[in-house]
Amino acid sequence: MADLPKGSKKLLNAWAFYDWANSVYPLVISTAIFPIFYQALFSDGEHYISVFGISFKNSALISFVTAAAFLLVAVISPFLSGVADYVGNKKSFMKFFCYLGALSCIGLYWFSLGNIYISLLFYFLGLIGFWGSLVFYNSYLPDIAFVEQQDDASAKGYSFGYVGSIILLIINLSMVMMPDLFGISGTKGEAAMKAMRYSFVMVGIWWILFSQYTYYFLPKGNKNADRKVTHHVVFNGFRELKKVWGLLGENIILKKYLLSFFVYSMAVQTVMLIATYFGTQEIAWESKSESTTGLIICILVIQVVAILGAVLTSKASEKFGNIPTLIVINCFWVILCIVTYFIVTPMQFYIIAGLVGLVMGGIQALSRSTYSKLLPETEDTASFFSFYDVAEKVGIVIGMCVYGIIDQITGSPRLAIVFFGLLFIAGAILLKRVPKKGVLN
Repeated sequence: MADLPKGSKKLLNAWAFYDWANSVYPLVISTAIFPIFYQALFSDGEHYISVFGISFKNSALISFVTAAAFLLVAVISPFLSGVADYVGNKKSFMKFFCYLGALSCIGLYWFSLGNIYISLLFYFLGLIGFWGSLVFYNSYLPDIAFVEQQDDASAKGYSFGYVGSIILLIINLSMVMMPDLFGISGTKGEAAMKAMRYSFVMVGIWWILFSQYTYYFLPKGNKNADRKVTHHVVFNGFRELKKVWGLLGENIILKKYLLSFFVYSMAVQTVMLIATYFGTQEIAWESKSESTTGLIICILVIQVVAILGAVLTSKASEKFGNIPTLIVINCFWVILCIVTYFIVTPMQFYIIAGLVGLVMGGIQALSRSTYSKLLPETEDTASFFSFYDVAEKVGIVIGMCVYGIIDQITGSPRLAIVFFGLLFIAGAILLKRVPKKGVLN
């Protein structure tokens, strides 16, 4: 382990590089390959499966499983982050969730409708691993970067993530579309499904392999290594949460910002998780192969444009301030939701994909760095970031449940887009009410 000073360029790059390692999960698993693979498991015209004696629409089922995973993360992350701050080993917690997520990705190789329960468990644990590791990854930002460095460091992390995930995605999609080139045997359909299963394994290996660079340079945690894990630590975790809650009550700016973040992040994260499922079922593709190809194109467009979007958002925040920039992005999302409700053709979907990419990365990076700037002077950064993550996760639980319920009852998720549009309007209004502060406005 290297011992680098706060603000060191090498340390900041090492921290940001974890985005390179783990961003293959949300892109390949959550957004691209797995949704296409999951839909392909069902026969044409068949979208329902019986689980626990209930007939679920396939996309609604995934929405509910996703919501359950986020609910668990929301419950355990404040406790875990409090323990990590107490014993000063948040890197160990970050590693645990990283390896849990990566190994679960490898487990998706065996995903099948015949073994739906164990299959959904691997999917569930993959989500737990990814989002659990982010609690500790995000909490490192104020530890390794000074205030004036945090916007750029956060944006760099997302940029690294988009570039790294695109590289692996292109390899995986090449395997799916040209399996013969990679020596994958079987009929066209069989070979493509094999290639997707191999992709899940590659995601897990990529995640573990490249995260080692980050772990080498990141400090173990705040200098409390002499503290031992005892039964008192359990109660200490709850005491830390109570203390942070009290501090939030005193910090009006931070409290109001968290409320606005909770509202608009609910929409952003849910849209990102369900976009591919929406595209497969709501867009009038001429054939199944065109659907697969079209979705692949859209995913690549989003990722490429998102790199530019993250950088432009960082520059805009420098010139206009964090809060004004976030307000404009929320308003742009409102327009996207209105337009998306009416789209039906592939070309319309391509255009929306490009526009979504422009603001997707930017709003995530800027939200994270804005929160980091608002934190009071404290060593308990993991506990504070757990509140940030809890707000995000609870929002996703609500968003995914709303999406799943609407999809299950109506057979179409279009009305959920209206709900998301209203959330972005509320988010912009709440951001306007955040008191002015020099680093934000």
